[in-house]
Amino acid sequence: MMASRGYDMTPTMYSPDGRIYQVEYAMETVKRGTLAVGLQCKDGIIISVEEKPRTLQANDITQKIFRIDTHIGVAAAGYIPDARIQVENARMFSQGNRLTYDESVEVETVTKHLADQCHQFTQYSGVRPYGVSLIIAGVDQKGRSIYVTDPSGTYIKYAAVAIGAGSDEVTEFLEKHYTETMGIEDIASLAVAAINLKLEKQDGVEHIKMSRIDDNNGITKVDNSQLAKYLGDSARFTS
Repeated sequence: MMASRGYDMTPTMYSPDGRIYQVEYAMETVKRGTLAVGLQCKDGIIISVEEKPRTLQANDITQKIFRIDTHIGVAAAGYIPDARIQVENARMFSQGNRLTYDESVEVETVTKHLADQCHQFTQYSGVRPYGVSLIIAGVDQKGRSIYVTDPSGTYIKYAAVAIGAGSDEVTEFLEKHYTETMGIEDIASLAVAAINLKLEKQDGVEHIKMSRIDDNNGITKVDNSQLAKYLGDSARFTS
């Protein structure tokens, strides 16, 4: 347990050893969130999350994957209400760009906008940092790209990434099996294998939600029948 000695009362205060405890607390919230992965390949992008629905919960609605625009999707790990606020902000920003410039917004532009908002919440008293990290993925004029934001306001570009609980182990798994020359069907199977990495039973797909982003078709949801196929194909990565 870190000894904060009152330095965690506001995000505007550094501790004597140069730490901002409220930002660290927010990052710990992300680490306790369910897993989310994003993978890029030669013909598209896959974003996928682990969701654990309750017995009586409707299972046809994705709680942790969001559509920003026709060409941009988001997967979240951490405190999901914070993710919804950022997603609404990103949607307004994206539509504003389309109305102003008559063209779709670039993925990095949306990412920087959200990262700047995260950073602002580390600079003022009376607010707290967002307790969520986002995988922001899409296809724009510059090609395919995946970015990750964190509560500090940092954003980094990746070819493949995992955030949330168990992300360190999943990252090692992706480093071993992922290559940029894979096709979208391959990375979809790899994403399923990554989410199932720590599960003892892998006999269903009810706990997995996935969307794909194609160069021409934009972001679309992957249904359970297709996920079941990817589950079968994922065995080659874990055997």
